[in-house]
Amino acid sequence: MTGRPRSGAERLTRGGIVAAAVELADTEGLGALSMRSVAQQLSVTPMSLYNHVANKEELLDGMVDAVFAEFYAPAPGAEWHSELRRRALTAREALKRHPWAVGLMDSRRNAGYETLLHHDAVIGCLREAGFSLALTGHAFAVLDAHLYGFLIQEVSMPFEPGQDLAELGHQIMAALPEGQLPYFREFTLEHALQPGYDFGDEFEVGLELILDGLAQRLASTDRERAS
Repeated sequence: MTGRPRSGAERLTRGGIVAAAVELADTEGLGALSMRSVAQQLSVTPMSLYNHVANKEELLDGMVDAVFAEFYAPAPGAEWHSELRRRALTAREALKRHPWAVGLMDSRRNAGYETLLHHDAVIGCLREAGFSLALTGHAFAVLDAHLYGFLIQEVSMPFEPGQDLAELGHQIMAALPEGQLPYFREFTLEHALQPGYDFGDEFEVGLELILDGLAQRLASTDRERAS
């Protein structure tokens, strides 16, 4: 004997609600997110969501936690440079999939378990590599500043991937005063508008500069300890 079909509300879980909210924010932006719009996404009544999520703020906490779960978690004890590089690259790809999350990742008062688990992995990777507590703090801060700061620039660019940048660039150049801004003109015409240029490629360049700088600082710290 089979039971009666379960209703949409009976099938709801906190994870399912968060996933629907993430999908909605991905497609329509964070401004479209509300308990009502998520309920519509799931074809249920808004009140049914409150059995699993207390309010919109708790929903946002869960969404941020879900994005953190997409970041690669570096392994404590493994080679720190490659682990943190992989972490940064996967984090950038996750945030490109979920651009609404860029300004929210470290803003939540009630961090979820996936968020804390990820932070623990990053800290553990640095500590096991010999970073002091202070240098761990410096490293984590500068790596995340590069990640989130770059993403804010990248997702705010006034053009879409594949758009003809030459046309856009020449429009900008044409509006500039004749004979002025020589360095900007040189950089734009001879570099940024050249075939193959992609602003996104600058992410890995900056990341390597940071990782190399941290390696130098770690080596300097090791020498000071040994002296």
